[in-house]
Amino acid sequence: MVKKLNDTILKAYNGEKTDYTPAWFMRQAGRSQPEYRELKEKYSLFEITHQPELCAYVTRLPVEQYNVDAAILYKDIMSPLPAIGIDVEIKSGIGPVIHNPIETMRDVEMLGKIIPENDVPYVLDTIRILTEEQLDVPLIGFTGAPFTLASYMIEGGPSKNYSKTKALMYRDPATWFALMDKLADMSITYVKAQIKAGAKAIQVFDSWAGALNTADYRTFIKPIMNRIFTKLKEENVPLILFGVGARHLLMEWNDLPVDVIGLDWRTSITEARQMGVSKVLQGNLDPAILLADWDTIETRTKDILNEGESQGKYVFNLGHGVTPDIKPATLKKLTALIHAHSKQQ
Repeated sequence: MVKKLNDTILKAYNGEKTDYTPAWFMRQAGRSQPEYRELKEKYSLFEITHQPELCAYVTRLPVEQYNVDAAILYKDIMSPLPAIGIDVEIKSGIGPVIHNPIETMRDVEMLGKIIPENDVPYVLDTIRILTEEQLDVPLIGFTGAPFTLASYMIEGGPSKNYSKTKALMYRDPATWFALMDKLADMSITYVKAQIKAGAKAIQVFDSWAGALNTADYRTFIKPIMNRIFTKLKEENVPLILFGVGARHLLMEWNDLPVDVIGLDWRTSITEARQMGVSKVLQGNLDPAILLADWDTIETRTKDILNEGESQGKYVFNLGHGVTPDIKPATLKKLTALIHAHSKQQ
C-alpha cells in the first residue's frame, strides 16, 4: 500500500509557500550512520546498490532517523558508467578509479548507450520499492553532470586541478563535445528511467564545474546542460543543480531551465539574491559546523533559515555532503530545529 506523501518539499521546489522550511541533507544516507558502517564491513558501495532491498533500507534510514522531508537515492554518480563501457572501481579512501580513461576520439566512439531496464535494473527496483511501499516523503533521484563525470573519466580518478580534463577540452574540442554529447544522452536516459520508476525530483551534481572560468563554462558546458535540462523538463518534476566553488557560475545556472539552485557554504542566500539569482535556492550550512558545539550550530542554522525565509523560495540543506564524523543525533536535532524555527516565523 502506498503511504500518504508529505509533499512539502515538492511545493517548496515549485516556489510555493509552505507551512515550514523543508530540509534534507546531501549524503544523509550512509556515511555517519552506525547501521551503514556495519553494512560496509560486509559489502562495497556497488554491492549495496546492486541489492534493491538493502539499498532501499540505506536510503530510507535517514528519513526514519532524522525526520527529513526527502530521501535521496543511495548510489554514486559513477553507477551508470559501467553500462556505457567505463571500468570503474570505488576504492576506499580514494574514491572512483577509472581503469580505462578517455584520451582520444576513438575512446569516446567506443562508449555505448545505457538501457536502464537492462543495465541498471537494481537502481529502478530500489526506487520502486521505496516509492511504492516504504517512503512517505518524496524520493530524489540524481545523476552526475557531464563535466564532473568526464573529469573522472579523463583524469582516471579524483583530481585537484583537472589539468588533463581541461587540456583535452582546449586541445581537442571535437572529442570534448563528442564526449559531452554521449554523457548528456546517458544522463537524460538514466534520469528519465528514475522518474518513470517513481523519483519525484532530480538533482544533477556538477560538483566540479567550479574549476572552470565563466567564459569556458559558457562555451564548453552550458549548451550541454541546457540540452539536458530542456529534455528533463518534459518530465514535469523539480530539477536541482548543485556544485561546489561555483559562485561565479550562479548567473549562468540561473539562465538554465532548472527549478532549484543548490548553494555551497561559500555564497550566502542573500548574496545569491543580490547577484540576481531568481530560482528557488537550496542550502547551505557548512557541514563542518555540525562538528561544533550546539550553540554555534543553532546560531548558524537560524541565520541561514532567517535569510532563506526572508527571501522566500527556499529549502534547507548543507553546503556539501554529510561527513563521516558528524553524529546522527546532531542531524536529528538539526532537523527538529529547522522545522520548529521555521514554523515560528
